[in-house]
Amino acid sequence: MPNLVPPHGGGPLKPLLAADAEKADALAKAASLTKVPLSSRELSDLFMFGMGAYTPLDGFMDQSDWRGACVDMQLSNGLFWPIPITLSCSRDIADSIALGEEVALADEDGAVVGTLRVTEKYEIDRALECENVYRTTDEKHPGVQKVMDQGEINLAGPVVVLSEGHYPETYKGLYFRPEETRAMFEERGWSKVAAFQTRNPMHRSHEHLAKIAIEIGDGVLIHQVLGALKPGDIPADVRVKAIDVLVDNYFVDGTAVQAGYPIEMRYAGPREALLHALFRQNFGCSHLIVGRDHAGVGDYYGPFDAHHIFDTLKEGSLLTQPLKIDITFYCRKCDGMATGKTCPHGEEDRLNISGTRLREMFANHETVPAEFSRPEVVEVLQAYYDSLG
Repeated sequence: MPNLVPPHGGGPLKPLLAADAEKADALAKAASLTKVPLSSRELSDLFMFGMGAYTPLDGFMDQSDWRGACVDMQLSNGLFWPIPITLSCSRDIADSIALGEEVALADEDGAVVGTLRVTEKYEIDRALECENVYRTTDEKHPGVQKVMDQGEINLAGPVVVLSEGHYPETYKGLYFRPEETRAMFEERGWSKVAAFQTRNPMHRSHEHLAKIAIEIGDGVLIHQVLGALKPGDIPADVRVKAIDVLVDNYFVDGTAVQAGYPIEMRYAGPREALLHALFRQNFGCSHLIVGRDHAGVGDYYGPFDAHHIFDTLKEGSLLTQPLKIDITFYCRKCDGMATGKTCPHGEEDRLNISGTRLREMFANHETVPAEFSRPEVVEVLQAYYDSLG
């Protein structure tokens, strides 16, 4: 049987979640440690460490790795890494911690979710990070705002993860760790697997992207963002229902796996597309579907910047490769789904509905065209919007 793509770095998966038998003692010990509160982004990164999605990292980055990830997309050991994974705190907390000390990492409710052995304390150049990673220092950009809101000092060091939060319980049957998706793919005999990244319900353009991937590979992983999103985004449980009815009714059985993971979007456009490919390699995916404005927000990135950035990488940086697919839509003249590469007709023949317009249609109980979204999906989404009152 052909093999799945190996984890990033070429070694084994490195989940940092403590074994169940060790958690009680670790939590008891953590009660006496200095507590470092985590932002929502840092908490989601900790959960990604726990499940092994950030293999082969041992924990939050030191200054050398932070700078390398920002400027060269490369850690001090030469490993490709396109976005820094860091932990910040106030200067007061940092001053109270000695190098080599173990600290407790706490969620927004103060519950301990992990520990960190502090190997370095350092300040960052926020403008440098934002200019390189986000291509802007505009604080209206949600990713930039997160960087600017960070504490003054970053703490580096290896982590031990003691909790996966509510995710395993809330998303039973959806929350799969990299070792679990790999096992699922191997059981199906898949080796060429494309990941479809989504933080939205899937309309017919998304369906078309996923089916292109299935045509040229063994199957598709429909991989949902379960972490914090932007205001106005559809909650994950509603998206799950909408995608379930789509897969159940319009996909060949056994060609799609739906899963979710706990990252918080950074909206870093091209750089985030690279990070999405990197950790999908850990999940066992050989390809990442990269469509129009992947992981973008507003007008900060060109529609195909996330395609072009893959062409700038040194050979061997990433084993997971992009499936670069043009903008997709329904064309009335073609009488079917098409892309900018396959349809010769003009905008007047193409059905494109913006997210804003779609929300208006649900609010007003307007008919959503079947050429845009499957009726079963529309039914799920209409029930959600009706529940908002």
